Amino acid sequence: MYAGGGGVRRAATALIWVLVLAAAGGGSVVCEAQLRRGYYAGVCPNVESIVRGVVAKKIQQTPATVGATVRLFFHDCFVEGCDASVMVASTANNTAEKDHPINLSLAGDGFDTVIRARAAVDAAPGCRGKVSCADILAMATRDAIALSGGPSYAVELGRLDGLRSTASSVNGRLPAPFFNLDQLNQMFAANGLSQTDMVALSAGHTVGLAHCSTFAGRLRGADATLDAGYAAQLAGWCPAGVDPRVAVAMDPVTPVSFDNQFFRNLQAGKGLLASDQVLHTDTRSRPTVDALARSRVAFDRAFVDAITRLGRVGVKTATARGNVRRDCAVLG
Repeated sequence: MYAGGGGVRRAATALIWVLVLAAAGGGSVVCEAQLRRGYYAGVCPNVESIVRGVVAKKIQQTPATVGATVRLFFHDCFVEGCDASVMVASTANNTAEKDHPINLSLAGDGFDTVIRARAAVDAAPGCRGKVSCADILAMATRDAIALSGGPSYAVELGRLDGLRSTASSVNGRLPAPFFNLDQLNQMFAANGLSQTDMVALSAGHTVGLAHCSTFAGRLRGADATLDAGYAAQLAGWCPAGVDPRVAVAMDPVTPVSFDNQFFRNLQAGKGLLASDQVLHTDTRSRPTVDALARSRVAFDRAFVDAITRLGRVGVKTATARGNVRRDCAVLG
């Protein structure tokens, strides 16, 4: 979820997996109008099943699609709101969000999932040009989570795609992997999200990858909050001078399952990022971590509530501020 490996190009095939499977800021939080379930029932009634089919096939081909799609949704919503502005390609006259250094590590599988789903939706009778890229990303995120063992939930729809995308708009809008609890709370609160929402949404890291550069400082600096055995494993996978493309599973126990193991990892000192481990180290957020680690039911409920609120951040529903892009990568 958080920014990882800036400066590393996003092609999924370029990632060298060191996976041991055993082992928006400011004023963007107010919605213009109410999103609703079943928004496309009258124009493209099968849109959700179409998107789900694409996501299922993509995950079967590339399991990393799950973490890539979840992270893409988060990075989209926290910059200019949930409007698919992160999907836009740069041009000769504009450097778009996706080419900001923080976003260069967004895996290509997330983008590819949305592009494939967009094509499948447009191929369905009556659906062409009716469903926004922003809504497709929101649905694809839900499906990626559910298909990897996480909770399924109804997605509120009705977002329009944003009319702009600039790299400069990313500055200061995404949490860094070294943030403390106060910094995390401040950034999430700027998007209308509570500390409980922030802790629950951090579970997105149960299926993600992180480049060695995002946690190398913890290994070299003998971080006392990091389990010693886990630190030794990480040091072996990410030695000094490691290829910057190397990525490690953020959840060393269940890296391809969307579950509450992430919180148990924090209890054991096995949070990969400092900004994850602080959720248990800081006594203000520890009770939430412990509650979500203890109960899968409580986790599912908290996560669904939080990601539903995330999906409302800065949405555009007025045609003066958004439209439905035919090509998710091109403004217009």
